[in-house]
Amino acid sequence: MTVIDFSAFIGRLATASGETILPFFRTSLSIDDKSKTKDFDPVTEADRAAEAVMRRLIKANFPQHGIVGEEFGNEREDADYVWVLDPIDGTKSFIGGFPIWGTLIALLHKGAPVFGMMHQPFIGERFSGDNGSANYRGPSGERRLQVRRCASLSEATTYTTSPLLMNERDRAIFGRIEMGARLSRYGGDCYSYCMLAAGHVDLVVETELKPYDIAALIPIITGAGGVVTTWEGKPAQGGGRIIAAGDPRVHEEALKLLNG
Repeated sequence: MTVIDFSAFIGRLATASGETILPFFRTSLSIDDKSKTKDFDPVTEADRAAEAVMRRLIKANFPQHGIVGEEFGNEREDADYVWVLDPIDGTKSFIGGFPIWGTLIALLHKGAPVFGMMHQPFIGERFSGDNGSANYRGPSGERRLQVRRCASLSEATTYTTSPLLMNERDRAIFGRIEMGARLSRYGGDCYSYCMLAAGHVDLVVETELKPYDIAALIPIITGAGGVVTTWEGKPAQGGGRIIAAGDPRVHEEALKLLNG
């Protein structure tokens, strides 16, 4: 089967998860802390319910496929096709009532991300990509996604969710990027990467990402003409320290600063 065969099903996953999540958004919902350290790592009933819905659909339609999910662990992760799910990427924004969170759905074939979608059901937006192209669908209609050209870091707008999520050493290294960029902003989680694919942001730099935080975003950014790697310039689907850029010149310049 090709990725095209899965596109309609991924749309079903997005619709089902969105319908599950929205009744919880901007309500008084209970919040648990998954963190075993002092860092707050919230999870809500909406996270668990949405992932459960997607898992049921996958198992009913593709029982031979594997699943990697943030809330309920891994099943058959050595299968040829593996779904990587993050029901609410940006839970901290979600519990604060800000609509800069999204559901991340990735399909891996033999370990490589071949299709990804970010669904923001409150705004009604979907960003999707298959490495060769990327597309947007939302209130303003449908269009192809395309990164913008940016000749150097000094002309770039860069995002990270928060430097406080970085360890002390990485935060100091990231400071080199901030000093060199035209504009540095915080927040966004998955939304920052989609804005990069849409041509509104030039660089996103993060650390401590899990596979479910980044796998779905790789085909979107790559399909829009961007670059996503680790800080070491390696494939990014395993997570860790991630850098995404719209223009390869900015990616190369930023990599040199991160590894200088």
